[in-house]
This record gives sequence, structure tokens and C-alpha cells, in this order.
Amino acid sequence: MKVKIVFTLIQVLLGMSVLAQAEKQQTAMSTYVSALMKKMTTEEKIGQLNLPAVGFDVTGPVVSQGVDEKIRKGLVGGVFNTFTPIAVRKLQEMAVTRTRLKIPLLFGYDVIHGHRTIFPIPLGLSASWDTALIRKTAQAAAAEASADGLNWTFSPMVDIARDPRWGRVSEGAGEDPFLGAQVAKAMVRGYQGDNTYKDAHSILACVKHFALYGAAEAGRDYNTVDMSRVRMFNEYLPPYKAAIDAGVATVMSSFNEVDGVPASANRWLMTDLLRKRWGFKGFVVTDYTAINEMMAHGLGDGKEVARRAMKAPVEMDMVGELYLAHLPALVKEGKVTMTELDNACRLILEAKYKLGLFQDPYKYVSEERNEKEMMSGDKLMLAREAAIKSMVLLKNKGNILPLNAEKKIAFIGPLVKNKRDVIGSWSGAGDYKQAISVWEALEKRVTAAPIYYAKGCNLVDDTTLRNKLNPHGAMLEADSLSPEALIREAVEAAEKSDIVVVFLGEPFGMSGEAASRSEIGLLPNQKGLLVALKKTAKPIVLVLMNGRPLTLSWEDEHMDAILETWYGGTMTGPAISDVLFGDANPSGKLTMTFPRNTGQIPIYYNHKNTGRPFDAAQKYTSKYLDVSNEPLYPFGHGLGYSPFTYSGISLSSKSIQGASTITATVTVTNSGKYKGEETVQLYIKDVIGTVTRPVKELKGFQKVLLAAGESRKLSFSIGQDDLRFYNGELQLVAEPGAFKLFIGGSSEQIREASFVLQ
Repeated sequence: MKVKIVFTLIQVLLGMSVLAQAEKQQTAMSTYVSALMKKMTTEEKIGQLNLPAVGFDVTGPVVSQGVDEKIRKGLVGGVFNTFTPIAVRKLQEMAVTRTRLKIPLLFGYDVIHGHRTIFPIPLGLSASWDTALIRKTAQAAAAEASADGLNWTFSPMVDIARDPRWGRVSEGAGEDPFLGAQVAKAMVRGYQGDNTYKDAHSILACVKHFALYGAAEAGRDYNTVDMSRVRMFNEYLPPYKAAIDAGVATVMSSFNEVDGVPASANRWLMTDLLRKRWGFKGFVVTDYTAINEMMAHGLGDGKEVARRAMKAPVEMDMVGELYLAHLPALVKEGKVTMTELDNACRLILEAKYKLGLFQDPYKYVSEERNEKEMMSGDKLMLAREAAIKSMVLLKNKGNILPLNAEKKIAFIGPLVKNKRDVIGSWSGAGDYKQAISVWEALEKRVTAAPIYYAKGCNLVDDTTLRNKLNPHGAMLEADSLSPEALIREAVEAAEKSDIVVVFLGEPFGMSGEAASRSEIGLLPNQKGLLVALKKTAKPIVLVLMNGRPLTLSWEDEHMDAILETWYGGTMTGPAISDVLFGDANPSGKLTMTFPRNTGQIPIYYNHKNTGRPFDAAQKYTSKYLDVSNEPLYPFGHGLGYSPFTYSGISLSSKSIQGASTITATVTVTNSGKYKGEETVQLYIKDVIGTVTRPVKELKGFQKVLLAAGESRKLSFSIGQDDLRFYNGELQLVAEPGAFKLFIGGSSEQIREASFVLQ
């Protein structure tokens, strides 16, 4: 007992020591920043709020002008899109040697799924359900980005997305708030480390887009958003809150409106919710020219929208430079107070202090580190692992996969030899030429029988679509052969083979920002290739590369196997080869529902019942006349080369009382002949509530690796915290009553049990 008391006392003293150290550091920072701000003019304070774009890439219609001169005048707080040690050093030297107060710059960039080493797109990474792996990819991205002069990434994007027509679903973790929150925390911790920035390997993260951006009407980018507060708090806000709780340094405002007010001018969103309710202490940066765009929303002229943004407040103006243009007059006129300006300036200076830039402005400028970090062997291995774990086996009729290397196989499609599209959109500083294509990986694999190749079709035949995509780097070209000749070559290759593997999907430019689609199936020319190959009567494996759920009803009916690989990144080729030939067992699970057709959209698993739920025997119930209510592939779906079977659920108790918990136990068995990993999912349904509740909600998951024939008991602990939701008064409550609990391998393949909260 004495030992335990002493150990506890030591823990308390250590905790007090850490707290005292943190308070000391906070005091030192406050003292330093206050002294600096006393020396600053109003214009220099406003300059800290200015984030122009300089460098290699832009993501909007405006390019900043005259940035060098503004830096020299102290009118720039950070720079967007400049990287590499040489380029960053040039601008940082300008800031710290040629300005009056020598205040260093922040350097930000869209490091979304890797910097030089490209990992699978975020939607693909989320399909791994492996938060430890996701954290490692963010950590690796931060290591490369920081070695390239960057100290700030505009990631993670945590917008809940239930409409796959929206191109930016590729950048997030899908439709579920619980899983989205776990991914948000993992990425923030990966980028920021322990939030102390002791070395140059950690960078500032920026959670985006705050808020509700993923609910844009009709799936059209930048469009209006409107929803109830109850829906916001229960379904859309949890991932942002999780990022704040994980200590995210910065927040990016979204383009859409919230309650009729654009996010960048929304005081309820930025002050009442973000700062007062959630306790956020960092600064908010707008999205690209978001303040300017509030004029088109109808909020007033440039001066008025700048005033409203400062009143929200958002602290940093990305590219638009309306703060630079109008804040001097607004402050002079008293329409923006000096206190408001000082608060904004202070937050940005504090971020620089925390990064250590005042002590060493060149902390993130090291050519030696640059050479060491970029695309190192460990990062390439991680990229290969991530690509494998992101893949989702949607269908595998007759266990056609894994492929038999002794069979003659035809690899067909415009993505077999493609290198540009495999790294996807938002691949930032990644070089597609360093990616490994599927064909390159296949050529290195020794097979007992010959393999054949045919392009089969162009990725895009529609010249209008090509002309829309090519100005933005799509690199789409029509083959010298006619579409008919390409199909003939593919059919000839198929007829020589025992099995056909077809690689189809979207060019990378058809997903991501400004890439919404009204129809989300394979393009007609690609479907035409599949129809022709189907006539050969050979078994067909369809391998997909895309950035969103697709409508695949015809493909599901006619293909023997379908493997979703998303855009897998730098190591796409080896990863796909590993999975196709069984060196790796696919274990990914969908984080967005795949609809049967676009008419079902929006479609998501955690919907609510209507007062007239579906009943096939009744006319006046909620249903379509022409298609099932059910999705083609549900949330959580994903097959492997071995099936997993589940026992019934055993509950330690049938009721939860007060602070007590119950334990739900299930036995999972690998019933096949391959070692495999299963993601075991826990869902809960609140049967009766003061506001209507979803049919089920994800509340936990565990990944388990089992040898062939192996069984393992898994347990989930459930308490009141798992049952809480926001009621009509936006109070976080757990209401007594009946609950259902589900455990299984997807949101639909589940076992069921019941308990009561007393």
C-alpha cells in the first residue's frame, strides 16, 4: 500500500511539474509577443493577417501580386504554396533581414495525403479503419513537408460527406461522425506530434472546412448548406470537435453559409461555438479568397465583408487581401477595434513563437534533412502498406481472387500503365514520374504463365470533358488507334487468356475540388469496353481507381470480382500486385455507402426512420418504384480472401446503471484458408428518444488479425458516454430506456443484442 501511495504521489508531483512548465512557457510567450506588439504599427499588425500565394501551385482564380515588396514592408504574415529549402530561405531571409521588426513568415501548403511520398487519398486511408496507420502517414508527410521548408499544412479535411457527387469526398473520411472523429485525431497528432514542436519534424495542422462543407446542396462544390442545429451537433460537428480536442493549431473557414451567414462572417460559428463552447485557442484562416467571395453571397462590398470577417473573427485572410486593403480605414473609423486587431495579430504571432521561428527562423530550412527525408525507404514501405490496407474487395464470386500465377492473364485498361492518375488529386508536391505503375510491378513479378496487355480504351473519349480537365494538369490524350481498334486489341488479348483483369475508373481530375459530377458511374467508353470483354465469356476482375463511390449496378451483376483501390499513391503498382496475387489479403471496409444509382443520393447507413418505414406489402411507405431502398454496397462493407464468422453477442449485464458499464463479447473466427484482418464494428440504436434517433450509429471498432481457422473473443465496453447525443436544447444527454447493440463485419452484416439504460 505504501508503494502505491508513493507512486501516486510521484505521479501527482510530475503532473504538477508539467503544468508548471506549461504555465511558465505560456507566460514567456505572452511576454515576448506583448513586447513585440508594442513596437508594431497598425499596418504591421494587419500585415500579419495577410496570407498571399507565391510559388508553384494555386487553388483558386486569384494569384497574389507584388508579394516581395509587401514582405519587405512587413505586410505579409505567411506565404501559401512556396516550398523547397532554397525558395523558403529566400523569402524568410527577406522577412527577417529586410523588414523593420524582422518577424518570420509561416509557410503553408496543401499536404493532404503525403508530400513527396504520396499515400492513398484520405477516403482510401479511412477505408483501412487503421488510425495508427493513418497517424503514421501524417507523421511521414510532416517529416517530408518540414524538410521542404513548410511548417503548416491545410489538413486534415474532416467534413462529413454523404453525397458522392461532391468531388471533395476524396479528401475526407466518409459519412460517419464517430469514425471521422477518430481519423481527425489521428491526423492532427501525426502532423503535430505532441504539440510542442521541439524539433523540425512537426508542423501546424489546420482542420477544415469549418463548418458543414460536406453537406453542400446537390453535391455541387461551394454550394449552399442548410441544416438544423440538432443535425449539426450530432452528425456533422463531431470530427471538428475531435480535432480541437486533439490540440489542432489552426482552423480553416469553409466557403458555405451556416444559418444563412457565410462561415467566414459567422460569429456564432467562430466565437460562440469554436472559441467559447469548444475552447479553441489558435487562429482561423479563411479558405482561398473566402472573404472576397462573401460579396457574391450578398453580404456587401469589400470593406463590409472585411469588417464582418474580423468581427466573426477569422484572423488570417488567404490570398484575398481585403484585410490589407480595408482594415486600416476600418480601424481608424472605429468599425474594427484595436483590441480586435490585436487579438488576431497575437494569435498568429503566438503560432510562430510555438514553432520556434523567433528563435530560429530557418528551423525548417535544411537541405541536408531534405535529402534524407524525401521518399526514404521507410516511407515507401509505409506507402505500400497503406495502399494495401486501403483497398476494398467489393465482390469475389467463386473466389476468382487471388489470381493463380499459373493461369494466362490479360491486364487491360488505360490505367494499367498509368502513373499520373494513380497518385490522385491533391497530390501536391508529389512527382507522378516516381510512382510505380501496375504494369511496372507486374513485369517484376515472376509468373509461371505469360501475361498480356491491351489498353482497351482511352480513359476519357469525350472531347468536351477532356478540354475541361486538361488545363488543370489532367494530361488526357486520345490514342492514335480508334476506340473500335482499341477494343479489338483488348478482346484479342482476353481470348488468349484464362482470366481478364480490367483497370478502369476516373482520371484524377474528376475528383477533388471543383470536380462534382451529376452522374457517378464509369464513363460510357469504359463501360463499352467491359461489355465487349464480357462477350468473351472469360472471368473478369474489375480493378477500380477513383476518388468517390461509384454507381456499379451493371458491373456488380456482370463482373466476377471487383476490387476498389481508390488512388493508391506512389506505391500503387506493387500494392495492387500484392493483393491481386495473394501476397496480401485485402481488409479495407467502405467508409461511404455505394448507391445503386444517383437517384438514391444522399444515401448513408445512419439515417432515420420515417413514420412510414419501408414495407414491401404496403403501397404508402417510404420507397422508390424503380429501385431498392438499400445501397449496392453498405457502409462498413469489405470482403477478404477468407470469410469471418461471428458468434452471438454475450452481454455482461442487460442494464447500465449510473456510471457502470456493460461488456459485449463476440467470438470472431477466420473460416477460410488465408490469414486475414477483420474490422469488427459496434453499432448502437437508441430505440426511443426525445428527438428522433438514427437506425444505428457506429460507436466502436477493433481490428483483429487471425490465422486461418483461428478464433478470438473480442470485447467492447459500453457506458453512458457511448449513448449520449444532443437533444433539442443542444444538451449532451444519455436518456434512459431501451437500446439495441449490433456487432459485425459491416453496417448490415451484424449480430444483435438488447440492453436498458436505467
